[in-house]
Amino acid sequence: MEILISNDDGWGAKGIVTLARLMSTLGHVTVVAPDGARSGRSTAITVAKPMYLRKVETAATDLPDNVDVYTTNGNPADCIKLAINAIYEGDESRIDVLVSGINHGHNASVNLIYSGTMGACLVAAEHNIPAIGFSINDHTDHPDFSYLEPYIPELTRHLIDGDFPKGTCYNINAPTGPIAGIRWTRQCAAHWEKELEPHVDENGETYYILVGNFVNHEPEAQDTDIWAIEHGYLSIQPVQLDMTNYNAM
Repeated sequence: MEILISNDDGWGAKGIVTLARLMSTLGHVTVVAPDGARSGRSTAITVAKPMYLRKVETAATDLPDNVDVYTTNGNPADCIKLAINAIYEGDESRIDVLVSGINHGHNASVNLIYSGTMGACLVAAEHNIPAIGFSINDHTDHPDFSYLEPYIPELTRHLIDGDFPKGTCYNINAPTGPIAGIRWTRQCAAHWEKELEPHVDENGETYYILVGNFVNHEPEAQDTDIWAIEHGYLSIQPVQLDMTNYNAM
C-alpha cells in the first residue's frame, strides 16, 4: 500500500511522527508536511511565492526505512498538490490513501471549515484519493495518543477496504483519555463568539489576538461530533466536497 501523510501542525509535531510510525505497518509511507505550524489554513494554496520541497534524511527522523519525509514552505493543501505533481509525477492513482494528522486539537463542528488537517483531505478528495483526517481533543504540544493509536491502522484499513465514496473524506476526532466506543456522527451546529482580543503595543497601536468562545447550538443532540468526543467516543464524520445546499434550490 502507498500511503501519503500530511498535517497542519508541521513536520516534527508529535502527532505526525506518531501517525507515520503507525501507518508504516501498513505499507510504504511518504510524508509531505509543512516545515512549521500552518493551523487554520483550511484549503489555502500558495500563489504569490515559490514553494520548495526538501527531503529529510531518514536517519534524522527515527522512523522505519519504509518512510520518506519531505517538508515544504507551503500549506497543507499545497502539500497534497506537491505530492501528486512532484513526487508521484502527476499520477494520483499511485496513492492508495492520504492520512492527515494526528492534529493537536479537535476538528469537530465549525472547526472543520478552518482546519488545515482537513484541508489536506479535501484536496485529496478532489483528486479521488481516499482521505482520512485524525484529530484529538487535546491542544497541548505533547498529547497522549496511547488510547487512539490502536484504532488508527484498523480504521484506515476498514475505511479504504469499504466503498469509499468519490468526493468524500472522513473526519475522525478522538476524545482525551480512554475511548468508550466509535460513533458515526454529523457536524454539530455551533459558532465562535468574542473571537478577537484587543491589545495595545508600545507605539500605542491596537492589535488583535484570536481567542474566542465556542457556542454549541445543540448541546443535547447525541448524534453530533461534539457530543461524541465530550462523552468519550471516537467520532467518524463523512465530509463531502459538494457544498451545494440542495434544500435551498
